[in-house]
Amino acid sequence: MAEAKHAPSSRAPGGRPRDASIDQAILDAVLDLLDEVGYARLTVEAVARRAGTTKPAVYRRWSTLPSLMLDALTARLGHLKPPATDCTICDLSDAIKLYVAAFQRMPPDALASLLADYGDDPQRRETFMAALFDPPRTAVGQALDAAIARGDLRDDIDRDLLLDLLASLVHYRALFGHAVTSDDEAEQAVHTLLRGVAVDYPKLVEISRKKDGDPQIHHRHRE
Repeated sequence: MAEAKHAPSSRAPGGRPRDASIDQAILDAVLDLLDEVGYARLTVEAVARRAGTTKPAVYRRWSTLPSLMLDALTARLGHLKPPATDCTICDLSDAIKLYVAAFQRMPPDALASLLADYGDDPQRRETFMAALFDPPRTAVGQALDAAIARGDLRDDIDRDLLLDLLASLVHYRALFGHAVTSDDEAEQAVHTLLRGVAVDYPKLVEISRKKDGDPQIHHRHRE
């Protein structure tokens, strides 16, 4: 599970260990209520009531509602393990799908609303990005790095720019919520970029074709 950026202290003010079950009940309550009523209508009172605790107990653990929401969404994001099959097309396609799936686990209005709450301060914005956007972006970056290490991509490419091009499709749709990136669109984006940056694109296509049917790979070769 991804590490929370505003994790509550493990000890109560008097030195007593925190009751971890209350922490988890609060996080679960936030996620349930985000799904049910949305970001704008979520209140600490409702969270405390759903978690079977009190407002002071919530505020002892999280000083603000946005910080509580960020920890809850970080917990829902979970641990993202990038694919590693030595097939550049397969791994990049599956990494992008992992990215899409991560944001599909978020309530529709939560990302944009939480970004608005965090966006007025550079440090808070960095915390938001590190918690929710960096983990899936890192998974795609690791797939890119493996492709570069294998010599599958041209040595004159800007790795970070290529990563941004792949990630921006997911970011844009996740934040504005007008459409979900489909598996076919994710694969098409990877193929489109690789046609321009691969050392030998036809060779990569042939490798991906040979991987068809591999249960570890969700990508399917595009004719």
